[in-house]
Amino acid sequence: MTADSASQLTSDLALALELAELADAVSIGRFRAIDLDVQTKPDRSPVTEADLAVERAIRERLAEARPDDGILGEEFGTEGDGARQWIIDPIDGTANFLRGVPVWGTLISLAIDGVPVVGVASAPAMGRRWWAATGLGAWTTTSAAEAGASGPQTGDGAAAGGASVPGARRLQVSGVASLADASLSFQSLAQWRDAGYLDRLLALSERVWRDRAYGDLWSYMLLAEGLIDITAEFDVKPYDLAALIPIVEEAGGRFSSVTGTPGPWSGNALATNGALHDDVLAALADEA
Repeated sequence: MTADSASQLTSDLALALELAELADAVSIGRFRAIDLDVQTKPDRSPVTEADLAVERAIRERLAEARPDDGILGEEFGTEGDGARQWIIDPIDGTANFLRGVPVWGTLISLAIDGVPVVGVASAPAMGRRWWAATGLGAWTTTSAAEAGASGPQTGDGAAAGGASVPGARRLQVSGVASLADASLSFQSLAQWRDAGYLDRLLALSERVWRDRAYGDLWSYMLLAEGLIDITAEFDVKPYDLAALIPIVEEAGGRFSSVTGTPGPWSGNALATNGALHDDVLAALADEA
């Protein structure tokens, strides 16, 4: 990476973190609101007034800060073209949001030539944020309780992905090297059944140490923190995944489709700590 490209990525990451602050201020104010307006989209998925307001706010700021960049957002589609595209999920986990479950967040990514190079996942109801940029590491904010338990792991402004964030802690995936010792998050049985992969999921679950369905962005962030080792899902869109890829990869993990295709464009995803990736791909292969 050249000095110029690193400087540009640092600037883009700083902007993404600014967008996350903006998004959090909008979304948290409507979380658990008794008068929250909820509609049903043509695909029968829910959308709240908060989803729409967050994406509008992000688009307005991007129009000021990066007017030449394109945008792909869940609620308002694609705007602009070119090599640089911001990919936005205003509220990942809308079903959780509208039910009052705190596991939801805003996903913000910058992709260059279709490759996500900046990612921010911000979960204000959980008091957590994770971020990364290619070559700059993956980071998270750390609560006081976690800091006391894990010891001093904070980075300075330059180390924390170029962002001056107090209490930032660098992320690292687990070192688990055997499926028999691995913790798996499968997200949703219905996804796997509808994709025709339920039998392979059940077979994989028999080979791992533990399986759970943590769901949405939370599974991938647990992976990046080294707390679980495998997560996979189906029926997902690029805006569900793009921001997660730099975070997982900069933490030392691998991210692909369930058949090994890189990127967020395949409609499904597999993320691992890296050491287990080929084993899981083989377990999910047609000949498995």
